[in-house]
Amino acid sequence: APRKYYEPFLPYEKNELPPKIPGDWDDIPKAGINYKTSLNMKMDIRRQKKAVGGYYASVAYMDAQVGVVMDALKKAGLEDNTIVIFTSDHGYHLGEHDFWAKVSLRDESAGVPLIISVPGKKPAVCDSFVELLDLWPTTAKLCGLPVPDRIQGLDISKTLDDPDHEVRDTAFCVAPARKGFLLRDENWAYLQYGEDAKGGIELFDTNKDPKQYSNLVEHPGHAAIVAEFKERLAEKLKEVRDNDLDLPAAKGKKKKG
Repeated sequence: APRKYYEPFLPYEKNELPPKIPGDWDDIPKAGINYKTSLNMKMDIRRQKKAVGGYYASVAYMDAQVGVVMDALKKAGLEDNTIVIFTSDHGYHLGEHDFWAKVSLRDESAGVPLIISVPGKKPAVCDSFVELLDLWPTTAKLCGLPVPDRIQGLDISKTLDDPDHEVRDTAFCVAPARKGFLLRDENWAYLQYGEDAKGGIELFDTNKDPKQYSNLVEHPGHAAIVAEFKERLAEKLKEVRDNDLDLPAAKGKKKKG
């Protein structure tokens, strides 16, 4: 980002870091730790605070560029017939759990912003769970285009008129490199590594433990919840596989022309 966007976050020493919890990794499965981006990426406290300032500066710069795009639409006379969607492919850790960057199934990494601006729709906030897969059927619906039955996403356009409308009660997320899966609802975050769970499991009560520090998988009284999520995940994996496109390119290397 240009220098001026760093200025509000200087000096870097004033930037706050998330709390360090003793023994935080004791109940995290090995598969749940990205060792390339964890251990604070071998940064000392000074560099960690500088990294936080750099991240905030980059976000501020990006925000300004969104403004440039919106101004351009207005000047071109297109703002009244243009749908604008602001989102991201992943979140970002800034030292939580001594994690940095992405490739985590915790909220800081798995959660993304989603803002949809549609001409004629009033501003509102919707708390329903949605997935990025939902953007295709949603934009198709808003543009009057057909949505193929095979599409896994759901049309979330109803939330634009009714912010209390529930699209999903659970969000599904995958970390392919570590064979990790996440089921996230309003009460729990269930993380499983490996379809057989041999890589480990994490279970968090997101109401009592929103920062996900206490893995409850081995705690008394949670066995039934873990068993329920295991079954739900198996059903979800079957659902998405049954719905996958059967494309030749997915079965092997493409032939050279």
